[in-house]
Amino acid sequence: MFCNQCGKEIADSSNFCSTCGGRQRSRASYKQLTLSATDKKIAGVCGGIAEHLDVDPTIVRLIWVALSVVPGGFVGGALAYFIAWIIIPKAPEFASTATGAATAQTSAKAG
Repeated sequence: MFCNQCGKEIADSSNFCSTCGGRQRSRASYKQLTLSATDKKIAGVCGGIAEHLDVDPTIVRLIWVALSVVPGGFVGGALAYFIAWIIIPKAPEFASTATGAATAQTSAKAG
């Protein structure tokens, strides 16, 4: 493999050029923590955490309840949930999907 910046030959597994220090591979995009728009019971906090960690939302909910049941933890668990609800941004909603569904229903009624 050759460096994108200086053209020197480098190892195939290199992320940076040893000669010029240029980045060879793009950074992996990170996954932003958001409130779940599809899997929510109250506000989508546990669903959003589950989506971010790629786990089942039920497991996150069970862990949250288990940690909240610890003596004196319920107030802390409820308060943490409320704070997370405020701090974590909402997941973007796709208006085009909703508009497309409404258009399909309208055209079905007209026909």
